[in-house]
Amino acid sequence: MDPAGGTALALLETRNLSKRFGRVQALNSVDITVRAGSVLALLGDNGAGKSTLVKILSGALTADSGDILVDGTPLTITTPRQASEAGIETVYQDLALCDNLSVVQNLFLGRERSKGVAPFRRMFLDRPSMEREAARAFESLGARMPSLNSQVSNLSGGQRQAVAIARAVVWRRRVVLFDEPTAALGVEQTGNVHRLIARLRDRGVGIVMISHNMTDVFAVADHMTVLRRGRKIADMDPGSSTPDDVVARITGSDIAAESRH
Repeated sequence: MDPAGGTALALLETRNLSKRFGRVQALNSVDITVRAGSVLALLGDNGAGKSTLVKILSGALTADSGDILVDGTPLTITTPRQASEAGIETVYQDLALCDNLSVVQNLFLGRERSKGVAPFRRMFLDRPSMEREAARAFESLGARMPSLNSQVSNLSGGQRQAVAIARAVVWRRRVVLFDEPTAALGVEQTGNVHRLIARLRDRGVGIVMISHNMTDVFAVADHMTVLRRGRKIADMDPGSSTPDDVVARITGSDIAAESRH
């Protein structure tokens, strides 16, 4: 059993991952393990390296050194396309949705299905097929949309999150990275997002979640990894830790307390 806990399949791992921006060492030999059907909360103060790590895993940045392994096999991920091909989906805080498109259009953007016969196959969209799969995705997540043809700009914050999460289901992603998934959401919408993440986990998806909200963390996380100044300083179990324990690790007050004694 590794420090992240559990014996489930390790879908995604990093080993000695490092990244520097000029004089700033954003990541310093960071190891994490993301397992099938579990939620790993990635915690730390601003500048701890959380976003840098997620951007490397999503292909938006390239690591200076270290390895990324998918199913135990080292992979080169230097572009978002390579991350997608490896089964990794990122749900950014701004969700990266197109407000002027419908729910279905957002789910299949760039992967539209077509029908007909050659050489005209790509001239006709298979709307019924896309709508059926979209409906199945939302049903599997227990999420409701006013209409699959609703324009995304007309949806609530929680409904927009549901669209971003359903996209990972439709595209059959095996690992989903969340950046502050409940930021700016109300209590009810936050609870809905928690349920969506739990449904995704129940499908065997491995999840990494960045959050500063301890309520979010303890509501959905199975494991916690704390970063400070680019280094991993702790793997923690939500079942045997308190929010105060986590905050102490994040801020370094645990070290200060030890030094006083």
